[in-house]
Amino acid sequence: SCMRRIGENMIHLSAYQPQVDEEGHYCTDIPKAGNTILVIDLVDPSLREMPIAVKIAKGNNASEGEVIANLRSTTYEDGVISTQSTFDQGKYTILVTAEGIPPLNYEYHLRVEMINYANVFRAAIGPTVGILLTLLLGYKLLRSKRFRQWLTSRGKKKAQQDET
Repeated sequence: SCMRRIGENMIHLSAYQPQVDEEGHYCTDIPKAGNTILVIDLVDPSLREMPIAVKIAKGNNASEGEVIANLRSTTYEDGVISTQSTFDQGKYTILVTAEGIPPLNYEYHLRVEMINYANVFRAAIGPTVGILLTLLLGYKLLRSKRFRQWLTSRGKKKAQQDET
């Protein structure tokens, strides 16, 4: 989900790639490497009064990965944090820190130009089950005596019609 909640405080992340799809917006699965606009909405009004810092790092951990962007701590009274970064294929971590008491840390894990095998599996399982059930029913039908008798009787009726 694009929403993150800690207690009563919520934020929302949207990623845009106008060069790929002008209308499309993404959350954590970004379709192509390249220029990406990230917009973080501070949904909760109390977050707009706190200093907020944003760190974007390559890898699964914001403290260990190569820092791609680091927005210094400031207040966003309009509730919108917008930044632009260029991403290569791979995994990235966005760490949003609200410097309240206690500090609030929101984390997003981005996947850029990567196949999400869980979604592929979910999309393929329905048709696969349908095909398997159809094959099983077809096999059972062909193996049944009643169906074979029906086929034989149709063949005899057709032969009789051809004779006349």
